[in-house]
Amino acid sequence: MLKPIRSSVLINSIMSHAFSKIDTNLLKTITDTKNLKLGKGFHCQMIISSQFDLILTNYLINLYAKCGDLNFARKVFNEMPERNVVSVSSLMAGYFHNGLPSEVFSVFRLMGFGRLLVRPNEYIFTTVLASCADIHALIEGRQCHAYVLKYGLLFHTYVRNALLHMYSRCSQVEDALVVFKTVLDFDIFSANSIINVFLEHECITEAKNVVRSMVAKIGLWDHITYVSVLSLAAASRDLILGCQAHGQTTKRCLEVNDFVRNATVDMYGKCGDVLSSQHAFLGARVRNVVLWTTVMAACTQNGFLEDALKLFLEMVTDGIQPNELTYAVILYSCAGLSVLRNGEAIYALVEKSGHKAHLPVGNALINMYSRCGTIEDAHRVFTTMLQKDIISWNSIISGYSHHGLGREVLEAFRTMLMGGVAPSYATFVGVLSACGHLGLVKEGFYYLNHLMRDFGIVPGIEHHTCLVGILSRAGLLDEAEKYMRYTHVEWDIVAWRTLLSGCRVHRNFRLGKKVAHHILQLDPHDVGTYILLSNIYARESQWDGVLDVRKLMRGRCVKKEPGVSWLQVRNEIHVFTSEDKQHPLINQICEKLEDLITRIKLIGYLPDSSSVLHDVEDEQKQEYLIYHSEKLAISFGLISLPSGAPIHVMKNLRVCADCHTAIKLISNVTGRKIIVRDANRFHCFNHGACSCNDYW
Repeated sequence: MLKPIRSSVLINSIMSHAFSKIDTNLLKTITDTKNLKLGKGFHCQMIISSQFDLILTNYLINLYAKCGDLNFARKVFNEMPERNVVSVSSLMAGYFHNGLPSEVFSVFRLMGFGRLLVRPNEYIFTTVLASCADIHALIEGRQCHAYVLKYGLLFHTYVRNALLHMYSRCSQVEDALVVFKTVLDFDIFSANSIINVFLEHECITEAKNVVRSMVAKIGLWDHITYVSVLSLAAASRDLILGCQAHGQTTKRCLEVNDFVRNATVDMYGKCGDVLSSQHAFLGARVRNVVLWTTVMAACTQNGFLEDALKLFLEMVTDGIQPNELTYAVILYSCAGLSVLRNGEAIYALVEKSGHKAHLPVGNALINMYSRCGTIEDAHRVFTTMLQKDIISWNSIISGYSHHGLGREVLEAFRTMLMGGVAPSYATFVGVLSACGHLGLVKEGFYYLNHLMRDFGIVPGIEHHTCLVGILSRAGLLDEAEKYMRYTHVEWDIVAWRTLLSGCRVHRNFRLGKKVAHHILQLDPHDVGTYILLSNIYARESQWDGVLDVRKLMRGRCVKKEPGVSWLQVRNEIHVFTSEDKQHPLINQICEKLEDLITRIKLIGYLPDSSSVLHDVEDEQKQEYLIYHSEKLAISFGLISLPSGAPIHVMKNLRVCADCHTAIKLISNVTGRKIIVRDANRFHCFNHGACSCNDYW
């Protein structure tokens, strides 16, 4: 059995070589083990014996560099009577690994100006290019590239990949492609590098072209290649490519590799095939926290939110400790379900585990609280975050916007710009929505036509739709229609619905009929538009038009989607549908609701049947309206939740005009804060008013 060598033995060995040739292997051992104390002793012995052999001195530089003592390394380097390429590369590597790229450049410049009579090799160029990549030093990187060509070192795999990485980090994709194409017989390493460059910069077509070339030129792929191809399939939502890559990994028994397995689960999730994603997950013999998080993300991204929560519980039960990304994913699931209690339970685990300070967790918390209707808590999390990125700002701006807090959106936007944070595409969606809430027409056009372009952001369909909303909300419906007619944008159904909503609110039935017919051409099964169109005809006493709409609905087998509302009380979700008679407390709920209707009628409530088809008798219309799902849910909340507690209700459809008016009055007579999240936005009802200002 080998015994460890004690320090005293090594020191004695050093001393025994005091006046003889110093043992190179011994110094190599000291360097490999990073034993700085013994190394300094060895250095002293070299000084005493005046044995400054080039090889020994190079080992000393390497030792000091590896141990982080760069001043000593540079001192030894400067005092060398002669140097070779190993001397230079050892010092450069020390500077690079200790985060001092500027010192790497200074040594390289000495070589360039001829003060170091050393010809650079592939290792030196690799270190310099890696330093350029770290600090995005494009000018120095191009200079280094020129030297690589001068010395004919581009054929070295390390150098070529370092160039690809440098140009990628400097966002010079075309230059990276030139480097890649320079070498006709590229290898697997260069191919992997260029695919990752294209993936990083979302150049999907170019990446697929490289993959096609690899199929023809490189027969045997490694696991890194398959991870890259699976990531490419995920990024492009190309399920066929993903399945082909998965099949090859199975055939070559590479599926057992953790990185390949994780990329496979992620690919199926990104391509919308959740069952295959879960199947790939279940096939893993060892499931680490990364794999668990990936399969939960696949479920969350595709709306399988309850499955994600179940997987989280299984993971914790199996003794796997969640990391910050796991918590972020599961908080997004809670946000999608709008289940505040579950989200707060996860938050408690986050605080206990010490992951609260992590940026992804903070961003997910802002999103969760915003989507669960507690924008105050989202604001609290945002203001207490130690660091923020563009996702943090976009999350709070989006949250304010969905809650109708236009002033808060613009204030956050101004603070963000003053802090030097550049806005993104999503930022301006929230800002333009805020302009709509506040009626800021001129400001909206300024943000779209000037400020976005100043930041190099090309307006998209979402931004133009916000402009339609700004004009429609301000009652400028003809201007909104002209904007849609003369702006060269492929308008989607959301934009036309935005204009139709303005026609409904401002009672412009002429334009409303025109827009409604256009929407039904785009989507013949849009139930809400049929109902609105029927009611427009009815308001104008055009009963033939009403009958035509009804015939059209029957001919296309269009039926109104049932309204569903739900809320959480004591860890249980209670679901209500219109005219629901299934709930165990339905008698008490109806009794409470009828009492509420009586009370709000005393302060001016009149049932608004505009959302009910006009071929229904008036008495039956009012019966429909009273027992809408959100009214039942609110009534249940009033009898089940503690006095004074806010009531949070979620609904799958847009809140109708009658319910909106009724809930405002209910909040007034009960003194309760009622938050309703419908298909469009949040409505915060308090003291007889709504945060949407009656426009939704």
